[in-house]
Amino acid sequence: MGLMSGSIPWFSMMFLHKKMWFLKQVDDTMAVFHTHAVAGTLGAILAGVLANPRLSRIFYMVDDWPKYIGLAYGIQSGKYNAGLRQLGVQLIGIGFVFIWNVVSTSVICLLIRIVVPLRMTEEEVSEGDNAVHGEEAYALWGDGEKFDNSKLQLVHEIEEPQLSKSGYGL
Repeated sequence: MGLMSGSIPWFSMMFLHKKMWFLKQVDDTMAVFHTHAVAGTLGAILAGVLANPRLSRIFYMVDDWPKYIGLAYGIQSGKYNAGLRQLGVQLIGIGFVFIWNVVSTSVICLLIRIVVPLRMTEEEVSEGDNAVHGEEAYALWGDGEKFDNSKLQLVHEIEEPQLSKSGYGL
């Protein structure tokens, strides 16, 4: 389960994201969809398949716990319906979480949009984010560039602080 939960989201990010039309439409520079949605869905489905009967009894704390077993244990013990029921519970949970995330994220974005625009203007898009923010997004270990005439510095009139030779501003 651990091997699949790490490799399948990676595979979806590195290969499927470039081939599937739906995933090409998602602007996901930080791979949040693959890290959370793919891995979470996979974990929920695998829990429905591999749910151990003893752990299900502890989790549900009910007398009729044998009806909450994973599909693999259901097939092994001849309780197919119990295994399918647990898988169904997991799929309903996935649907609930999906709907909850879409609704709550939409409400939050609509509220934020009242205060701050969520999209750059066409002029800002044509300038590029380096010109708007004044620096490269992922500049690691001092390799990034800073741009003097960025919109951020012009709007807020921020000047780059000058450090003394000691580096501590003293």
